[in-house]
Amino acid sequence: MLKTIKIISRISSVETIAEGHGIRELTQLRERYGLGNWRKKKGIAVVEMPNGVSAKAEIHWYEAHGVGKVKMKVKRWL
Repeated sequence: MLKTIKIISRISSVETIAEGHGIRELTQLRERYGLGNWRKKKGIAVVEMPNGVSAKAEIHWYEAHGVGKVKMKVKRWL
């Protein structure tokens, strides 16, 4: 079963941690979502878990112009 989280605050402290060929999943991103200037980013946000509890977490995602944010995931709880 896929667990889904919901981001309930603005993402702050956004940083680019990889771009272009520095992204391990670049081939899969291009196949699934199309060409673009792909970047892997991280930031801090308050997320709501499936059981209704909210907590601050570091989240990572991929982003490209014209595509938006994809494959968001919680990397660690703060």
